[in-house]
Amino acid sequence: MMEKTRWSGQRPSWDEYFLELAEMVAKRSTCVRRHVGAVLVKEERIIATGYNGAPQGLTHCLDAGCLREEKGIPSGYRYELCRGVHAEQNAVINAARYGVSTLDSVLYCTNQPCVLCARMLINAGVKKIVHRGDFQDDLAVQFLREAGVELLEIPRGSEEVHGG
Repeated sequence: MMEKTRWSGQRPSWDEYFLELAEMVAKRSTCVRRHVGAVLVKEERIIATGYNGAPQGLTHCLDAGCLREEKGIPSGYRYELCRGVHAEQNAVINAARYGVSTLDSVLYCTNQPCVLCARMLINAGVKKIVHRGDFQDDLAVQFLREAGVELLEIPRGSEEVHGG
């Protein structure tokens, strides 16, 4: 007869759990510059995920190359010169595609959203964004705060855990 032992590790908080899942989602990214993952959650249940990459049916950036890289465009500028869709956008699009409401959801993301994504997330009804930082867009933060969206940054290496 096998003896049952209790796991003695620490359980991650909900925020850390969903951020770790966003890190896994980011591994599907096809962007040559930055791998970003997003997880949309309602009542502690995943409703959609997204990662950054080219729209369905288009050649991936890994294969086509990066126009922004070729032109020396720094991160955070000239978003229109990119074939990729942001992870946050893809998460909202995936929810819409399958008829899942994003109203009052929480977005977990490996990076702070940019201003383009911030505006979309506000209109999608996202009430809270938990992110790892690693991208600075002050206008996005201003818009999110003005709209009453709660922002929580949990930098890598500052994991919250709860006992088993």
